[in-house]
Amino acid sequence: MFRRRRGAAETPSEPTPGQQTATAPEGPARESGPWDAADSYPQADRVDLGGLHLPIGPDFEVQLQVAGDQIVGALVLAHESALQLHAYAAPKRSGLWDDLRVELSRDVESAKGTVEEAEGPFGTELHAVVPQQNGPAASIRYIGVDGPRWFLRAVITGRAAVDPAAAAVLEGVVREVVVVRGDDPMAPREGIPLQLPPEARQALEEQSEDKGYDPYERGPEITETR
Repeated sequence: MFRRRRGAAETPSEPTPGQQTATAPEGPARESGPWDAADSYPQADRVDLGGLHLPIGPDFEVQLQVAGDQIVGALVLAHESALQLHAYAAPKRSGLWDDLRVELSRDVESAKGTVEEAEGPFGTELHAVVPQQNGPAASIRYIGVDGPRWFLRAVITGRAAVDPAAAAVLEGVVREVVVVRGDDPMAPREGIPLQLPPEARQALEEQSEDKGYDPYERGPEITETR
């Protein structure tokens, strides 16, 4: 759905007003992403999904995941692999990843799979193998990053779950993600709101004004989760 064509001019995205004026979060400065919106992060081509700003590149495709009429996450496809990204609110003084690793391990084991902790480029992650009804067992990498009042979950499946060379592109996407938590009060584990990029919203509004609503017309390509 969103990707930069090969050979396209490298045009840095404009920094958001919040990035220019916000103060640095508590704790040591980040040396790499995923970034908080208040960080002084490197500029790059990114698509603005509201709560997440995702990089755009020629080697991968970004799709949106929806539940009902809500955008709940993003799906990045590359090299026979997939990366699912979801952002959640987190407590101010503690993260979520330690507790969620325990819960995820239980879920995998209850599904008759195997899971183990391993150190990865973003800290402790989970490597799981889950049996499938039709086909071979699926290998899954669960990556969690605790940020200032937010938590980013990244799930890698396909070849990149077991092949470091194939994982390099998707890990690079995670490093370039910017999380925009916002100042609104949110309960821990509540999903940070996502929305269509401004350009996509404008195009849909213009299309609706020009032709009116057609319930049988094919809409934007998105990936639905159930």
